[in-house]
This record gives sequence, structure tokens and C-alpha cells, in this order.
Amino acid sequence: MMRPLRTVAPGQMVSVFASSFLPRRRRVMARLALLVMSAIVTAALSNGSAEAQIVRENFDVTNGTVRAAVVSGNTLYIGGDFTRVGPATGPCVAIDATSGALIAGFPKIRGTVQAATPDGSGGWFIGGSFDAVGGVSRSNLAHITSDNSVSPWNPNANGSVWTLARDGATIYVGGDFGTVGAQARSFVAALDTAMGLATAWDPSADGSVLELVVSGTRVYVGGDFTTIGGQIRYYVAALDAGTGFPTGWTPFANGPVYALAVSGTTIYAGGNFTSIGEVPRSNIAALDDGTGLATAWDPGANGRVLDLAVSGTTVYAGGSFTSIGGQSRDFLAALDDGTGLATAWNPNASAEVRAIAVGGTTVFAGGYFTSIGGQPRSYLGALDAGTGLATTWNPGTNDAVFAIALSGTTVCAGGYFTFAGGQTRNYIAALDVPTGLVKPWNPNADGGIRALEVSETTVYAGGDFQNIGGQERHFIAALDDASGTVTAWNPDASDSVRALAVSGTSVYAGGEFVSIGGQTRTFIAELDATTGLATAWDPNADNYVNAIGVGGATVYAGGRFTTIGGQSRLRIAGLDAATGLATAFVADADAEVLDLDVNGSTVYVGGHFTSIGGDLRNYIAALNATTGAPATWKPDPAGYVDAVLVSGSAVYAGGEFSTIGAQPRNHLAALDTTTGLATIWNPNAGDAVLALTISGSTLFAGGQFKSMGGKTQSGIAAMGDLTTPTLLSLLSTLATPDRVTLTWFSADRSYAAATVYRRTMNEGWRSLGLISPNGRGEIIYEDSEVVAGARYGYRLGLQRAGGEAFMGETWVDVPRTTQFALAGARPNPARNDITIAFSLPGSSPARLEVMDIAGRMVVTREVGALGPGSHVLNLAEGRTLSSGVYLVRLSQGRHTLTTRAVVVR
Repeated sequence: MMRPLRTVAPGQMVSVFASSFLPRRRRVMARLALLVMSAIVTAALSNGSAEAQIVRENFDVTNGTVRAAVVSGNTLYIGGDFTRVGPATGPCVAIDATSGALIAGFPKIRGTVQAATPDGSGGWFIGGSFDAVGGVSRSNLAHITSDNSVSPWNPNANGSVWTLARDGATIYVGGDFGTVGAQARSFVAALDTAMGLATAWDPSADGSVLELVVSGTRVYVGGDFTTIGGQIRYYVAALDAGTGFPTGWTPFANGPVYALAVSGTTIYAGGNFTSIGEVPRSNIAALDDGTGLATAWDPGANGRVLDLAVSGTTVYAGGSFTSIGGQSRDFLAALDDGTGLATAWNPNASAEVRAIAVGGTTVFAGGYFTSIGGQPRSYLGALDAGTGLATTWNPGTNDAVFAIALSGTTVCAGGYFTFAGGQTRNYIAALDVPTGLVKPWNPNADGGIRALEVSETTVYAGGDFQNIGGQERHFIAALDDASGTVTAWNPDASDSVRALAVSGTSVYAGGEFVSIGGQTRTFIAELDATTGLATAWDPNADNYVNAIGVGGATVYAGGRFTTIGGQSRLRIAGLDAATGLATAFVADADAEVLDLDVNGSTVYVGGHFTSIGGDLRNYIAALNATTGAPATWKPDPAGYVDAVLVSGSAVYAGGEFSTIGAQPRNHLAALDTTTGLATIWNPNAGDAVLALTISGSTLFAGGQFKSMGGKTQSGIAAMGDLTTPTLLSLLSTLATPDRVTLTWFSADRSYAAATVYRRTMNEGWRSLGLISPNGRGEIIYEDSEVVAGARYGYRLGLQRAGGEAFMGETWVDVPRTTQFALAGARPNPARNDITIAFSLPGSSPARLEVMDIAGRMVVTREVGALGPGSHVLNLAEGRTLSSGVYLVRLSQGRHTLTTRAVVVR
């Protein structure tokens, strides 16, 4: 199994691990200093908002970019560059090895998974760069049991884990960590599979360990080290499984070793070397297990070899090569174990292969490819071991796969992805807004969708396609909103359609075309909504049109043009809806306009410009709808704005910025229409936001992101609480097998009670009853009617003017057994006492402790006698605590968890 290449620079790695070797007192102080900085940064970034809670986790996502979105009733239509739509899975999934169907209930992981290995009982040990598994805090290592629950096993590695190898009751781990299993261990360790504690085995490498293979009494190690076990061993070594000492086996590679495989007395090695075993070898070699010398076997890859697997007389190699074994082979090959020559087996992957696993007559492969074995396969595929052709097995992910492990009839795949499985939806799809699930509606386009509009029962689509809705349609089509089939409407554009707007009986189209609707029309046209023919309206732009908006008798257009409507107009113009001539609206921009939204007397514009209307405006502006003069409104984002949408007193902006409206805001923000300042609403998108649409109090954002509000939402996200974004935020959830406890904080005391609602993945919302805020502004609800192992969504309903407003939505997984968990302080920050929520799996002695910034013990409390279950305690016990940051530690037996608490006055 191949681990991804190290992405941490050597200098960074030293800084990461330096604290691991400080004296104990200095380590404590360093950790506390980091906690203080974390508190300050968190406070500055969040500005009091609850980012994660505004995003709907039960909303289906895509495996690619969403570029267009429009909502009609209870349906959200989306278009872009995706091919699948389904639940957000996170970066690790369990898959049926035969059907390719995802195993239900597998816990969602926050981060990246780089290694996986079976636990021998139907579960999995996983490693990577993550901080939570199934809602339970886990640092880079975790154990998922056969019933998909997260076990108490918690070695808590302080750096990335790249490789795992289990041998009975011991699991060997390698990576970039300095401590693991409650001990200092440099880059490699052996852990007890029951408790997660480090054994005495301690080879202590001086660089990354990227591969581990156990064979008999030896542990073979590959990586980026030059010493291990106190001995010089360049990049590869054999360690005694009992003592951890290096054996006399010394192949001495001259570059990193990323992959190892054992077959009989032969050790196969892959990496980025030109010599190993005392002879020249290009990135792949076979080594004698006795002497460490290279055998005559010499396939000679012209690029890195990143993973190896042996099956019978065949050695499978994956990597970044394009030739190996004397043949042209792109990224994946089968080599004869006797001659080293490539066999006829040739899947011809489109990009790097990072992981290989062989099960019977099937070879599973993962990596960066989008086609393999003659078929489109997104990052993960299964190949016939005889022909090299792709089987029908096709789970599909939305990003790279780094690890593949097999156990019986189940495949565990891990990587950088956040989505796997789902249903095929090529470039266009419909989602049911109440449930968040993809609908059967499936026009099945053969190219990207750039624009969508809805008018009554018709969905208009523009983009790069040639076929859609079961018929040939060039770049523009009208689809039935019920069946997804195309209507007879067929303007037949000559090139891509990027923008659409519907007004009455007119469909306005903009893009890259020079003919449409049976007429010569350059880049912009008005089409009859009944016939699809172009009207006489002909502004005749001289370059692309990206955006169109209609306001009264004016059609506003933005793009790359410099003349339109018979006048010089730089990249934005107002056009008379009757004649197509340019109006007196003049707001020349110095670079491309990407989107616009008309709101009464104001046109809001986003794009690449830094000046518009004769004034400096970076990437977003508000323009007078009559004259084009810019308003004083100046959010000044630090990056392009790709989408703008006005609703009520807010302008929603999406794009590629990191700050806007004088606040840190990643890619998405709400701006005050008067001041241009960012509101407290802060979803924190992980990458560019390219499309926005709104329905009631829910904003839908589409783009290139793979996370939103700290959740693994890729491509599309639904965010609520827009009408009252600062009223409520969810402080904490605590789940035990028999109950769920939720605490919200309210900034608005104008209501007497809130209605608590609950739903499941298969059932709609139902009221659980009314609850009132306490004197501290908290709304606390305890749900004791839960089923262990189930998943529930919760939200609050407040009676506001105009009806009930819903907010504070979150989803909670109920554990099957009580976990050792530290939920944290309530509230946090606190004004006085520190109240801590935690849970214990048993009644053995346990302790809660509070330390101040100087490392002094402030409070200590024995809590084991409280017994198994969830507990909430006031640790201050009547004491007045000074303002500052405190470290809270929960310990029971050999298990320890920490969190921070802040007291402000």
C-alpha cells in the first residue's frame, strides 16, 4: 500500500517536531502558548459566528465544480463540470468489492486519510492527517470497528501518519510525527492494538517513514531517512520486530523509498532512486532478503514508483512513470517476477497511480487519474487482472485516492477526496431542497453547464454541450422541469453560452457564439421563448458576454467586450430592451466583468476589474442603474469576485478572495448594502465560490470548494439562518448511547421560547416541544428518545414577524457505546465559572484538571465515581477565575484528552 509523498518542507518539519524534544516544562508552556494564539485567531476569524452550524450536512454534493445554480420551488437545479451527485462522505469510505456500493454508516472523517489496514475483525485502522472521526476527536490515527463505530483506541499522533502495518496485536506506524501512543517516537512506532499505547519498540528515524511491511521477525521500512535505530541506513532498512534494532541488511538507496513488497526471499522496492543494493537501478529493484544486494531483476522505470503489489508471478507497480519493463506504460504496469519485463497487461492510466491492492482476479487502483482500463474512472477503479480493462466497479471520488486496503469482500479507500459513490449526473442535476437528496431528473449533458434559468415549467441551460435531454442541442437548450427531456425549442448556438436571463417572452443569452437562433448574433442575443428564433434585437458585442441582468426597460451585460450596442462600452453596458442600443449607463471597467445583479436603482457587479465607472474599485462595485456612476460602497476584496447576489439588506459575494468588507472571509461573504462591511455571517468556503442563488432563508453556493463551514461539502452547499444570522449559534453537542444534549447561545432575548425540531435521514422535521433560554442566554435541550447508532438532525424554530424562522441546524451521530470524550467548556468564553461537559465509558478513577497559562494547577477534581455516561460539572467550585486562557485535561487510566477554555470579564 502506497503512502502519498511528503508535502512538508524539511525546514517546516524541524519546527513541527522541535517542541517534542524540549524539556517537559518548556513543552507545557509551548502548548499553552499555542492554545492562546489559537484562541486569539479563532476569535478574530469567527467574530462570534458559528460557521459550521449554518451549513446543511444532509445536503448532497458533487464530485466536481458547480458553475450555475437556480432554485424553483422545492427544487435546486445545478450545472457545472461534475459527473456524480451524492452524500458527502469525507476522505475515507468502505466499499463493496463486487458491486462498488458504499457501505452505509461508515463514519465521516475530517481531514485526509493516507493509510488503512484491516483490524482482523471486520474493522479498520486508519492513519493520515485528520482531527476527527465520526464526530470524535482523533489526531491522525483511529480505529473504526466492524459496526462502524469509533473505538476508544486513540494513540494521538502529533504529525501525519503515512503508513500502517498490523502484525497480530501490534500495529506499526510510520509518518512525520514526534509523539504517538503517549510516548516520544520519531517517525516510526509500534502500538498496542488494544490500548493504542506505544510499546518499547523505538527505532527512532531521522526522517519521514513512508512505508512499512512486516515479514516474519522483520519490519521492512522505507522513507526519507538516513539513520534509524541508531545506525546509518539510507532510505530503506530491516528492523528486528522484537527489539527495533536494524539488522545487517543494508541496500543503501541513494533516494527516498516509497514502496516495499515481500515475496519469498525477495524484497521489491520502489521510489525515487538511481542506485540501490550496490548497483544502478532506476526507481525500482528486487533485493535479496539475506544480503541486501540487488538481484538481476531490473525493470527500469523512468519516473517514481509509488506503490507495489505482488500476486503470484506478477509484480504490479504504480507511480509517475511512462515507461517500465522495457515498454511504454502510463503510471501502472504488471511486471514478470522472473524477467522484470512488462507483460501485455496495460490499463493506460491518465495520471499518477498512488495505491494498488490485488484481490483474486481484480486489481484495485487509486491515484490522480480520471480514466483507466479504457474507461472514465475518477481517481479509483478496478481492473481485470487478465485483460487490464476496467470492470463495472466504479464508486468514483472527487479527488485523489492515496490508500486502498482489502478485507474479505470490502475495500477501504482513503485519500484527499470528500465525496465517493453517489448517482451519475453528467454536468446537470436537480436536488430536492427539503431532503437535500438528488432527484431522478437527469438530462445527461455531454459537456459543461455554465448558465441556468427557470421559467414556469422550463429549465433553460447554456454551456459547452452538444447533446442534452436525450437530443442534439448545441450549447443551449430548454428542458422539461419534470422529465428532464428537451423541448422543441432549439436556438442552435455556434459556441458556448455563458449567461442566460428570462424576461417575459424573451430569453437573453450571452457567451462566445457568433450565431444563434438562426441569425448572426455576436456574443449576445434575444431569443423568442416559444420559437427559439433570434429577435431583431442585436447589440453586436465585439467579445464575450459573461453576465446578463434585466432591470425594467434595460438589459445589463458584462463580459470582455469593448463595444456593444453601437457604442464604446468597456466590459459593462446598459442596453435598451427595445432597440439593443447602448443607454446612457456608462461604467467602463479596466478588466473582465464576471457577474452582475440588478436591484432597483443599483447594479452590483463582480469580476477582475480594479477600476470601474472612472473610480477605483477592486473586483466588486455598486453602480447607479441609470448613469453607471459607482456608489461610495467599497468592500475592497483581496481577490476576484465571481458571483454577486442581492437579497434584502445584504449583497452576497462569492469568488477567490480571502478578505472583503474589512473582515477575513474565505471565498464567500455577506456585505451590508449601505456600508459595504462584511456581516457576521461567515461560512468559510474552502475554495472559489462561482454561483449563488437564494430561496427564503437558505442560500445555495456552488463552486470549486470541498469544504464549507468546516464541513466536507464539495461543489454545492446549502446554508440557512440568513434572515437572522446572528441570533443563534450552536455551542456544543454531547451524544451518548441513550441521549443527545445540545446547547445553543442566543444573542436575541426578545422571544419567550423556541421550538426544537428533529429529523432523521429518511424522515422530515417533527417538533419535540418548546424550550426557553436560561438567564445566560443558553438554550439547552436533552433528547432521551434516541437510538444508539442512529443519526439525527436538530434545529430551532423562532416565531418572527412573517412566520417561523429556522436556525441552529446540526446533525449528531449517536454512539453505540459510551466514549471517553471531552466536549469542552460551557459557555466558551465564560464570564466566571468553567463548566465542563464530558463522558466516561466506566467508573474507574478519572480526573479533571484546569491549568493556567503559566502551567500552574488551578483546579483538580476526581470524577471517576460519577460512573459511565455524560456529565456536566462546574470546575471552578465557586472560585472567581481571572481572565485568560486555561487548559482543561480529562484523564482516565492511560487515556487523556485536553481542550481550552477562555474566561473574559
